[in-house]
Amino acid sequence: MDGWLGAWTGGRRAVHLGNVADFNEQFFAPGMDAAQRARRLRQAHHYAGMASCYSPEPALVVLPGEVEQGWIDWLARELEWGPVELYSGIAPDRTLARALAERPALAARIATGGLPVLPWGRTAAQGEGAGLAAVRRYESKAAAHGLFTALAPAHPGIVVPRQERPGSPRRAARRLTARASRGLTTVLKSPHGVGGYGTVVVTPREVFAAGGGRALLRRLAGAELLPPGGDLLLEEYVDGGRADRLRDLTFDAVIGDDGRVHPVGVGEMAVDGTRYQGVTVGPGVVPPGAAATAEGFGLAVGERLAAEGHRGWYDVDFVTDRERRLAPTEINLRLTGPAIALVLRARLDQIRGPGHLVRTLDALPLGARISQEALHDHLDRLRPPCARLGVTVLPLVATAGHEPEPTVGLALAARGVEALDAGQALIGAGNHALGRMFEALR
Repeated sequence: MDGWLGAWTGGRRAVHLGNVADFNEQFFAPGMDAAQRARRLRQAHHYAGMASCYSPEPALVVLPGEVEQGWIDWLARELEWGPVELYSGIAPDRTLARALAERPALAARIATGGLPVLPWGRTAAQGEGAGLAAVRRYESKAAAHGLFTALAPAHPGIVVPRQERPGSPRRAARRLTARASRGLTTVLKSPHGVGGYGTVVVTPREVFAAGGGRALLRRLAGAELLPPGGDLLLEEYVDGGRADRLRDLTFDAVIGDDGRVHPVGVGEMAVDGTRYQGVTVGPGVVPPGAAATAEGFGLAVGERLAAEGHRGWYDVDFVTDRERRLAPTEINLRLTGPAIALVLRARLDQIRGPGHLVRTLDALPLGARISQEALHDHLDRLRPPCARLGVTVLPLVATAGHEPEPTVGLALAARGVEALDAGQALIGAGNHALGRMFEALR
């Protein structure tokens, strides 16, 4: 099998490991306290529900949190999977690697099954070496910026925002205040972060309202938007103007075992401030010119990653400026939300014919805290009206319904953006109505 699917799984069914927390833990800031660490692990365990769709057809799925079989059955019906072995709830309060170390039979089942084993991202559990060294290097937003700067001159349409590394929180505060005094908006970045954590856009007004750079940095760390007392990067803010589309783009690719880079696709991300919310992928979502620019630069990045030993999935994220030039912002040497959308699109095109658009919505608010069983029934009631709109509903993250701010993660598939918009609006209204329903029962 040629192309990225061949490089990813060889066209075979695969084992999917939901080790999101394990991957993230590698990059936790040293100053993070136990309570914040526990919250970060719990959030990662919810997101690990995405593991069901790492590849077009799983054979075995391992999840840290407890996930009811009904969710896998739902996906299996829609995506025409064969039987899937599900092992869930094995690591509710720790990493997946630690849990598997205490379950040798399951670990042996995974290792000796003869199927590709796909983690969210590479950790020491998959072995040390050049691949893990590349992950640890280029997941750094400072190292990624250096690579972008080196590659950009050969790629028209790419502009790299200026970045500085003051070297200490005190110097970072002084530089932030100085930039604000010149009227400059600044992007503050922890060298490592996921899903928007560790990245904050601050305006001059916000700096001075807080009482200066040092006070603002303390406030942001207290709100757990930045890691406490850690190194910081200060980056030029790329103004996209007033455009409400094509602000945040992503390019995904797979590096095969032979080091060849295979493009997967581009997508338009939904970002609230700096926090990733989801993505839309499929024909016509990103105009051809922007898609070609993102792909050309993304492939050049992949060639460098491959030369340094990385194998597997990666993506490059961009923001657009007022002239529609693309400014690369980070590299993710792992799976991501957009990767799941692209895999789902590939599977649906395989089984139903080409032309699908897929939108992932990682954390749709629910109007009430509900159990997985009640959430399943709720979404099942929304499935027929979505189907009448031409929208397929695919549940991805079903374990966050009892959080203080309950959410659900879904993918929607359709043949056009208008249908996706309508399906998203219908589900949003249905989720909001949950609150009114429970109010009526009081």
